[in-house]
Amino acid sequence: MPDRLERLCIEKGMRMTDQRRVIARVLSTSEDHPDVEELYARASDIDDKISIATVYRTVRLFEEAGILERHDFGDGRARYEEVPETHHDHLIDVQSGQVIEFRDEEIERLQEAVARKLGFKLVDHRLELYAVPLSGKSES
Repeated sequence: MPDRLERLCIEKGMRMTDQRRVIARVLSTSEDHPDVEELYARASDIDDKISIATVYRTVRLFEEAGILERHDFGDGRARYEEVPETHHDHLIDVQSGQVIEFRDEEIERLQEAVARKLGFKLVDHRLELYAVPLSGKSES
């Protein structure tokens, strides 16, 4: 049974080679936001005939088709995730590089209110918070 990303590719009329299927499955099962190097390592664990050039081409193809989203979290690497079914934002731990997905309705309302106040209707946005872990001491 094809995974979500593979189904989206098929729905968009893409020819699904075995290597594209592997890359789609790796992306679908990723719980993080891998870069191309990480995708290549994971995909080549499954199929050692996959080249890094194939991964780059496939990622670009998926991105152009609107089924993969590219992120730049300030670490110099393009990172990827499936285009989400529901909106979420990201908090990036600048020390470890960990990316935490979250949704906060209060923030969503505030962004819409800011756009309205400035005379606009919000149609899309990205919110990325860059942070360091609290040291455990209470902040005043």
